[in-house]
Amino acid sequence: MRIHVTDLQPGDTITKDAFNPHGVHVMQKGTVLQLEEISKLLQHSIDYIEIQARELHLHASTPEEMPDSLYRIKPQFDQAIEAISSIFMNALKHGKFDEDVVDDAFQPVVDSLMKQKDVVSLLLMLNQEDDYTTRHSMQVGVLSYYLSTWMGYSKDEAYEIGKAGYLHDVGKCRIPKEILNKPGKLTAEEFDEVKRHTTYGYEIIRESMDDELTALVALQHHERDDGRGYPQALQSHQIHPYSHIAAVADVYSAMSSTRVYQSKRQLLHVLQELYRMSFGQLNGKPVHAFIKHMLPNFIGKKVTLASGQSGTIIMTNPSDYFRPLVQTSAGFIDLSKSSEDAIKDIKL
Repeated sequence: MRIHVTDLQPGDTITKDAFNPHGVHVMQKGTVLQLEEISKLLQHSIDYIEIQARELHLHASTPEEMPDSLYRIKPQFDQAIEAISSIFMNALKHGKFDEDVVDDAFQPVVDSLMKQKDVVSLLLMLNQEDDYTTRHSMQVGVLSYYLSTWMGYSKDEAYEIGKAGYLHDVGKCRIPKEILNKPGKLTAEEFDEVKRHTTYGYEIIRESMDDELTALVALQHHERDDGRGYPQALQSHQIHPYSHIAAVADVYSAMSSTRVYQSKRQLLHVLQELYRMSFGQLNGKPVHAFIKHMLPNFIGKKVTLASGQSGTIIMTNPSDYFRPLVQTSAGFIDLSKSSEDAIKDIKL
């Protein structure tokens, strides 16, 4: 059965060796195709391929179901989210929190992260939580941990960086709820008060822990390389590397979340925005490491397009990393060449 590559489906079995137009052997006869193999054939500009008749074989399973691993680790995340609420409450009431509560909650999460490689599915799961502040703290802790490992930090360093991300917003406990949850634009005085959460966080952490670096991350996570951040308007070389990492995680989580004054943005679009910010605002080294390691996580994810079609991301375009190749029931849509369509939503 001869078929065009764009009409292939996961589970098809090729019956002849596949060669690209230059005669290079690409795939062996008998290969059962999944999205990765179909992407490889497309990358090698192969037009037609021989497959086993579909009515004569069973299709392999497709990656459409939420991974069981997420269900297994969700209790650790729920506990950590409850713990950050308790930490905020104690910090507000007593000016400090119990460091043991942080480790007891965050260490099991890190143990789970070591087994969970699908970061995008993890973020989509965390985005289902209701309270923005606690969910955001959890996301920044998780992303800071992952990013530090991707950048080559040791296991112990990655844990400390992740924990700093987990606690980065603890100073918000002192910001009045009516300001934090205000749906409209903040006044200049209200924004000045919001900016103080960085200083408040530093003070609370120093009171609670003998850990200058964790406190420094809380203080500096809104500093920017161009000196336009707060609270101290530091330049890039004055900002601690841990704070650079937490800043990337903080921006990504904030932009991809629903807030009282902002609808969540599509995850790939946020990556594109991070890339833009890496030239002057956010430090380029953690941003580019983040993008490099996040992009493969989108392969196999179900999407809804602006046109209303549903499909699956099967390949990242080398010409435009943020507008991938999507397979729909009608065929393939190359978003890098289709300016009239775009990804509206990404799902588990």
